[in-house]
Amino acid sequence: MREGAPNKADLVAAARAAAQRRPQRGVAVGEGPRGFDSHPDYRDSLRMKQVGALVGLSTPFFRLHEGHAQAVTRIAGREVTNFASYDYCGLNADPRVAAAAKAAIDLYGVSPSGSRLVAGCRPVHDALEAALARHYEAEAALCFVSGHSTNVSTIAQVMGEGDLILHDALCHNSILVGVKLSGAARRAFPHNDMATLEALLAENRGLYRNALIVTEGLFSMDGDMPPLAELVALKRRFGCWLMVDEAHALGCVGARGAGSFEAAGVPPGDVDIWMGTLSKTLAATGGYIAGSAALIELLRDHAAGFVYSVALAPALAAAATQALALLGAEPERVARLQANAALFLDAARAAGLQTGAAGPFGIVPVLVGDSLLAAKLSERLLARGVNVMPVMFPAVPMQGARLRFFLSALHDETQVRAAVAATAEELEGLRRDGFGSAIPPALLGM
Repeated sequence: MREGAPNKADLVAAARAAAQRRPQRGVAVGEGPRGFDSHPDYRDSLRMKQVGALVGLSTPFFRLHEGHAQAVTRIAGREVTNFASYDYCGLNADPRVAAAAKAAIDLYGVSPSGSRLVAGCRPVHDALEAALARHYEAEAALCFVSGHSTNVSTIAQVMGEGDLILHDALCHNSILVGVKLSGAARRAFPHNDMATLEALLAENRGLYRNALIVTEGLFSMDGDMPPLAELVALKRRFGCWLMVDEAHALGCVGARGAGSFEAAGVPPGDVDIWMGTLSKTLAATGGYIAGSAALIELLRDHAAGFVYSVALAPALAAAATQALALLGAEPERVARLQANAALFLDAARAAGLQTGAAGPFGIVPVLVGDSLLAAKLSERLLARGVNVMPVMFPAVPMQGARLRFFLSALHDETQVRAAVAATAEELEGLRRDGFGSAIPPALLGM
């Protein structure tokens, strides 16, 4: 049997055996709790791993990096070109960012030792929030210890029962969780479909107290932007708030990497809630909100992810502040990033790879279809010295699996061209050998 061509009978038998092992609903009184190995999500994960093992596939996730994961990283004792880090502008290992973090540790310690309500604030927190407010020309900003929690806590606090949230169908999990926790009514509109959004607003806006439109400044799975000017026009026309998640946009989008407002030519004050993360271009960890003084005061006093969470570590706040300053002072980093992304896109499309609607910003998906094919392709590329992660169902739709390449200002032309060539060659080989086509679709629909 050719490598990568699984035995269909074995796969079907594995699926049937896994289905028979699924726990039934309900439990007899006095029986006691089941182990977590009976949890349906655990069973689904186990089943996917079993199918992978049948086709000789190890998990592509949780790879151990032995040092800085920059344009080149070290995995299992060998150097490989890295396309699996958010270090878009190459600031994560910049000595000036590291020096700022080390100085903050010397001055304030490693941990803030409590929430800011309990343990108080540090000057580095105030400095970072002031810098973020200036960046978005906002009255104020607030930092959270987690980017995911920033979206969850903000949406859940600002919106509630009797309100309406309209969000792009491709918005991040953190947005969807916040929407669910808020108790507000929810309407999803197809990706960047302004006609459908307008129709939803016309039909529903008058039925609710407050309305919030949520989108992303750079979509994390597809690498494209929203029509920000049209969103601003709709939010004004229908009396809504507009929230933009800039997690991936800062440093990637706009001539100086300022974000989606710069690229769209929209005054930042036209957006009511700017959200972003510190863990990508800003080389730290955490999240932030920028907006009106009233919004920030509301979150500062009531948002659960801020009030009941430890403060951002001083070293992270100092690192992010320094990285933001360097982003503004060294726009050539953004230019290199965008040039690398444009080169990758051009080379990929010339090689027949499907990159969807991605723009020359920092995220380029290579669409391959089924999930196991994406995982196998990632494995083959690592063997050829290219580290890139697959994205599979349910993070993306069925048959929407992809490799997601994160470009950096630190990559060079040789690395980019070599990665594209290897991807095209390995994908063609896997498809020629029938990898994926012999796998029953029921096994991939998990």
